Amino acid sequence: MAKTVNGHEIIQLFEQFSPKAYAVEGDKIGLQIGTLNKKVTNVMITLDVLENVVDEAIERKVDLIIAHHPPIFRPLKHVATDQPAGRIIEKCIKHDIAVYVAHTNLDVADGGVNDLLAEALELGETKVLVPTYEDPIKQLALYVPVEFEEAIRTALGNAGAGHIGNYSHCAFSNEGTGSFLPSEEAVPFIGETGKLEFVKEVRIETIFPASIEKQVIREMIKAHPYEEVAYSVHTTDLPPIQKGLGRIGELKEPMTLKDFTQFVKTKLDVNGARFVGDQEAVVKKVAVLGGDGNKYIHQAKRMGADVYVTGDLYFHVAHDAMMLGLNVVDPGHYAEKIMKEGVKTKLESLCTDKKYDVQFFVSESNTNPFQFV
Repeated sequence: MAKTVNGHEIIQLFEQFSPKAYAVEGDKIGLQIGTLNKKVTNVMITLDVLENVVDEAIERKVDLIIAHHPPIFRPLKHVATDQPAGRIIEKCIKHDIAVYVAHTNLDVADGGVNDLLAEALELGETKVLVPTYEDPIKQLALYVPVEFEEAIRTALGNAGAGHIGNYSHCAFSNEGTGSFLPSEEAVPFIGETGKLEFVKEVRIETIFPASIEKQVIREMIKAHPYEEVAYSVHTTDLPPIQKGLGRIGELKEPMTLKDFTQFVKTKLDVNGARFVGDQEAVVKKVAVLGGDGNKYIHQAKRMGADVYVTGDLYFHVAHDAMMLGLNVVDPGHYAEKIMKEGVKTKLESLCTDKKYDVQFFVSESNTNPFQFV
């Protein structure tokens, strides 16, 4: 039977794969308008929050918008409802539509904007282009009655713990005897107050990235039968996970820059793409960074890219790329629209596992300000 869900629960699932900790310093992320403390039935995913998007959300009876670009990026001195920014806020509040933003944290996230772009361009053996975050590895140890071992292992794995390379739900356990003496105020799951109890228990150990510690502990406690859970967490000596902006990888087969530009246009479903470089140059190693990646052309060159795919290329930065001998393809900032279907697919999967009664839509509104002739 499907379960009702509130906004907080949806965002908890979202932040399993796009934690706030991944955002670059000073980024405007999280809840920007409304409240998450309400029942949510319809969720819309969008690249931008413009007035046409909000009107679409109203028509589709949306409760929550999840956006990539923040509608409130610079501090507002006032909310004037006769101005575009003010009207957007007014309409959202009037129609009880919450707006949550995942900006650079979604750029960095596994399966986020840059992974989706790299996947669309069919890049293999991808790596992070610009490291921005190191995620320490922590270890969790806990004790649970033998008959609850499988439930705890499943809860931990589903929360993101136990990922090692291409394997998930990794854990180690060994059996022993636990003892405890419930006080008069206790409501013990096993045993009686004032009597020392001995129980066959399992010690379970697993690892997880520090960025998801809260959700791992929350899901573990939720699945645990005891009133008071005995567990410990400590940071390991394992190397931290490198996270960051952009990806770099290789095409299956080399192609000319001219053909690659057409390939980018087709694969990213954009109306046009500019390029810098010799159209007959052969490219194989590709760096890609969604949005405005102007300041990372030197990093793309250092990483050995034959071509750099990014948006909003500046005139003088294009000159710099030419002098570096770096080919560049600019499909525009709107290529990031790929995140809409990507986020929808992830959230649908997570909510199906939870049996949540919620529908996800991608915004059908065009928010690209540019037209092509």
